Amino acid sequence: MSHFEGDLRAPDNARFAIIASRWNPRITDTLVAGARKAFSDHGVAEDAVDVIRVPGAWEIPLVCGHVARAGRHAAILALGCVVRGDTRHYEQVADGCSDALMRVALDTGVPVANGVLAVEDYADAEKRAGGSHGNKGEEAAIVAIEMSNLLDRVLDAPLDELP
Repeated sequence: MSHFEGDLRAPDNARFAIIASRWNPRITDTLVAGARKAFSDHGVAEDAVDVIRVPGAWEIPLVCGHVARAGRHAAILALGCVVRGDTRHYEQVADGCSDALMRVALDTGVPVANGVLAVEDYADAEKRAGGSHGNKGEEAAIVAIEMSNLLDRVLDAPLDELP
């Protein structure tokens, strides 16, 4: 029986896209910096990472879909921050964004690492953007590398070895 598991080596000539919200820039800029550092730390060249900024979390899935369908990137990172407020807007944006990102990945076959924070307050966001809970941008980049490696290996495997 074959065993497949990705590792943290990006496939040769792989490109990655970071789609990041401009909303809550103190948080999102830190997430983007963490993702870029993780890519660099794992041997991905700076010029193999495209950063596209969008107004807010709601706009992230639309751009992810266009980027995924273009077929030039091995994986996509979605980075943003939605902070709970006094209205249902928080749930609508956070849940809608998450659901749409999953749909992009399933519909296109391109991994989409969801690094869109859905938090109670800015203190929670800061904990996840370089604070006590690490940097979720860095974690999303690591997921993107591993998933691109895994899919590259699975797609190159003989059919009789596939799980």
